[in-house]
Amino acid sequence: MVNIENLNFRYGKNVLFSDLRMNVKEGNIYGLLGKNGAGKSTLLKIISGMLYPEKGLCTVKNVSSFKRQPSFLEDLYYLPEEFYLPPLKSSEYEVLVGGLYPRFDQVKFHEYLREFELEADMEKRLSKLSLGQKKKYLLAFGLASGTSLLLLDEPTNGLDIPSKRQFRRLVSMAMSDNRTIIISTHQVKDVENLIDPVIILDEGKILFNESMEVINRNLKVTVEKEENPAALYSEEGLSGFTTVTRNDRGDEGEIDLEILFNTIVASGSTVKKLINGEV
Repeated sequence: MVNIENLNFRYGKNVLFSDLRMNVKEGNIYGLLGKNGAGKSTLLKIISGMLYPEKGLCTVKNVSSFKRQPSFLEDLYYLPEEFYLPPLKSSEYEVLVGGLYPRFDQVKFHEYLREFELEADMEKRLSKLSLGQKKKYLLAFGLASGTSLLLLDEPTNGLDIPSKRQFRRLVSMAMSDNRTIIISTHQVKDVENLIDPVIILDEGKILFNESMEVINRNLKVTVEKEENPAALYSEEGLSGFTTVTRNDRGDEGEIDLEILFNTIVASGSTVKKLINGEV
C-alpha cells in the first residue's frame, strides 16, 4: 500500500529524516507512535503528497504521492491534527467535498453522524460547532469517504471519553480488507485495542514495524519486586518493577503500548534482533 525508500527530509538546516524506509501493507490499522517532534505529522504529510522531500521515493499503491494526481487524491483522506471547517451547513459540505470522493457513502456518513450523536446539530454552520464536534464530523466524513487509505493525525484529541469509545467502534465498522488506516497518536491508551501493527518512529528512523502477534510472542511483561538486570526494559511503580523480558516459552502474552514504546526506544535494536532470531 505505502512504500517509502531512501527518503531524506529537512526543515531548513534541521535534518528530520535521513534514508528513511517504511512499508505499510493493505488491510491493517497501523499505529504510528513517537515522541513529540519525532516527525509523525511530517511523515503523514509526505505520504499525502503535501510535503516534498529532498531525496527518495514515496508511493501509495505504486503511484508517487508527490505528483498528487486526481486519481491519487480521490483515494486518500487525510485528517490533520489542526484543521479548518468552512461556514457551511453539512448538506452543503457533502455536496462540495463529498463530490471529490467517487466512493463517498452518504448513507454511512449519516449513520456515523448518528453514532457520534451529531445529527441534531447539522443545521448549524459547521464553523460554529465545538472542537470535539468538528473532529467527530470530519472523522465521520473520512470513514464514509470510501478511500482505500486514511491518514489520521491525533484523531482522539478533543474527544471526550464516550466519543473515544464511539471512535474505536466506528473505525472497526469502517475497516475492510482493501482499506488501510494509519493513526498517528501519542494518546496510546485511546487506540490500544484498535491498532495493529505498530510503527515506532524515533530520531528520524523507523525503529519498529511489527504486528502485535509477533510482539506478544517474543516479549513478556511481568511485575517483579526487584529490578531485573537482564530485562530489556523495566520501570518502577507502586506494585514493583514492570519488567519486559524475552518470552522464551513462545506462548502469546500481552504487552500494553506504553510499555512497548518505552521498551523499543530504550533497546530497539535488541528487540529487533530478538524478533528476527538474531539473539
